[in-house]
Amino acid sequence: MLGLIPLLFGNLGTPELIIIVVVVLLLFGGKKIPELMRGIGKGVRSFKEGMNDITDEINRPADETTDDKSNKENKK
Repeated sequence: MLGLIPLLFGNLGTPELIIIVVVVLLLFGGKKIPELMRGIGKGVRSFKEGMNDITDEINRPADETTDDKSNKENKK
């Protein structure tokens, strides 16, 4: 499946991108595109925040166990 992705997107040249932009303009119009881009930006931001939260949760228990070991050593 991962080998298929470069085949799908690797051969896009300037003419193909221009056609895609024209089709998007025809479908959504000039006024609707900024709203769509704003929505996509919010979605990407939300995804990144979620990924950061998950990374923090994964790393937090490792930090807590390190703190517990150092507290035990300080008490001795």
